[in-house]
Amino acid sequence: MGTRLEGKPVVQFLRENIKSRVRVLEENGVFPTLLLIRVGEREDDIFYEKSILKNCDLLRIKGMVKQLPSSVSMDELTKVFKDVNHDSAIHGIMIFRPLPDHLDLDIIRNLIDPVKDIDCMSPVNLEKVFEGNSTGFAPCTAKAVIEILKYYDIPLKGANVVVAGRSLVVGKPLAMLLLDENATVSICHSRTKEMPAVTANADIVVAAIGKAKFMTEEYFKENSIVVDVGINDDDTGKICGDVDFDAVLDKVKAITPATGGVGIITTTILLDHVVQACEKLTGVSKNFCLK
Repeated sequence: MGTRLEGKPVVQFLRENIKSRVRVLEENGVFPTLLLIRVGEREDDIFYEKSILKNCDLLRIKGMVKQLPSSVSMDELTKVFKDVNHDSAIHGIMIFRPLPDHLDLDIIRNLIDPVKDIDCMSPVNLEKVFEGNSTGFAPCTAKAVIEILKYYDIPLKGANVVVAGRSLVVGKPLAMLLLDENATVSICHSRTKEMPAVTANADIVVAAIGKAKFMTEEYFKENSIVVDVGINDDDTGKICGDVDFDAVLDKVKAITPATGGVGIITTTILLDHVVQACEKLTGVSKNFCLK
């Protein structure tokens, strides 16, 4: 039976690091603050919002919510961004997506201050990821994949890694982060011919297809390390990944579960980015304090 790569110990490890840095900030009179911008009343946005705020409390990060009606105009939303960009008390900004159709996401991406853009929405931060420039913020899910692999001491240098999925949220930026770790990276997608033959030759396979239980036993070999990024409904109301976990667990070397895997690390990465932004904006960190 394959090893379950659980996210919980990774989260605990990351939290300890965040807490120690927050203590240094507090000792210098600085309190890391996150502003969540929510447009409308989407249930999944509200659920995620509650999860983020709960984690903020655990880590002594101040979490605030700017709630806007789904009818909010581009002019009104632009003003909100301009105000929070210039508010020195706010260090990290995140807006829940998708947004109502009348709001232009391309404009919004360019409104957010890149230094406060903790969810890598700004083209400036995305460009830094593709340049291998670590001064920006990478997308949280892509970063979570790297963190879970590092925590479990899975070698990335020289490893043959296949990323199944090419979105700008996970697939493409993750490929860049893996290249920064000196892995050899291939990207598969819906037009890839004989995908199982490609993935079965990899040391590590990251599933980010967005289709429930799409990847079955034929996609992997006995020594495969599988990281499942997918979060899907299996038609019975239960959460499942892009990998058929039950069918694959006994075949591979190690695999992340759909619940309790990469997903729970993502929120912690988001809050780590808030602390990073706070350190950059104030000049206070464990290595340099105002005192």
